[in-house]
Amino acid sequence: MSAAVSANGRDLSRLGLSDAAVAAIANPNEAKIEADLHWLAQPNHHLLCWDDDAYPVLLRRIDNPPAVLYVDGDPGCLWQPQIAVIGTRNPTAGGLDHARDFASTLARQGMTITSGLASGIDTAAHRAALDAGALTIAVNGTGLDQVYPNSSRAVANRIRSQGAMISELPLGSPPRPQNFPARNRIISGLSLAVLVIEAGLNSGTLITARKAAEQGRDVFALPGSLNNPMAKGCHRLIREGARLVETTADIMQELGPVAAELQMEIRQRLDLADEAPEKPKGIKQDLLDDPDYQALWEVIGFDPKPMDTMIDQTGLSAREISSMLLMMELKGMVKKQVNGHYVRA
Repeated sequence: MSAAVSANGRDLSRLGLSDAAVAAIANPNEAKIEADLHWLAQPNHHLLCWDDDAYPVLLRRIDNPPAVLYVDGDPGCLWQPQIAVIGTRNPTAGGLDHARDFASTLARQGMTITSGLASGIDTAAHRAALDAGALTIAVNGTGLDQVYPNSSRAVANRIRSQGAMISELPLGSPPRPQNFPARNRIISGLSLAVLVIEAGLNSGTLITARKAAEQGRDVFALPGSLNNPMAKGCHRLIREGARLVETTADIMQELGPVAAELQMEIRQRLDLADEAPEKPKGIKQDLLDDPDYQALWEVIGFDPKPMDTMIDQTGLSAREISSMLLMMELKGMVKKQVNGHYVRA
């Protein structure tokens, strides 16, 4: 960063920066810098640069990853296994029911629900995850000092305290049309897979699905009635190679290898952090000293057990159990089965 600030305009232009970017580096807007610093000083506000250890690994691998991510909420949830649940802004009643059912069930099976905060399918998925006590991530097409659309303001407030609102756009950025296709690559880039609930043939949802396919992510789509115009986009995706799904079991059986890859990356990251002498080694402390971990450990046996049963038997929320299971898996205490069930290792 310091090298970029000290470089001359000719060097920056050679690197491919636009004239506007070169001018902004040469003559920084002090008022905007002060506004950003004031925002960052507030609780739970973060700025992740591409080379930060906390930058999510799956997103780092895509073509043209965001140089920075503004985060309002818990940046740790960006490392949780995620599935994007997306769809039209004008869903049918049945589409809304499917969005709620799939998002709620996937959340209770340990998946973090990621979407775009748009009205319709997106907000239905966010709310279902929140109501299940799980994490959810909203990728914004504006700066994080704004909420768009305004009808999503209430759910955005809940997401800040039970997940994260994120954006690559600087504070003050309005909801310009070109922001949203760029935003869509982040939704798919963060996620292990994308689930399309309903989409018309001209829906922006199809952009996200195609970005996901380009990024090597699985794309799942729900079939619908031949008479439903909001099912035609899903049918097109299925013809183009998306996986037809009818239940969450169809999804969870496919995500095992990709989830294992992500978990290995997290394990390596935590091991490196532990090896660094200047960093605390609390991540390797005996988890069973914590009474909640002990209670969960007693519930998990050598026969596969679903998260729903663990929630019922421990009284812990889906969000708490999802985070705890991830830590226990990283320490080699439990194993995740392809159907989302867990057993002692």
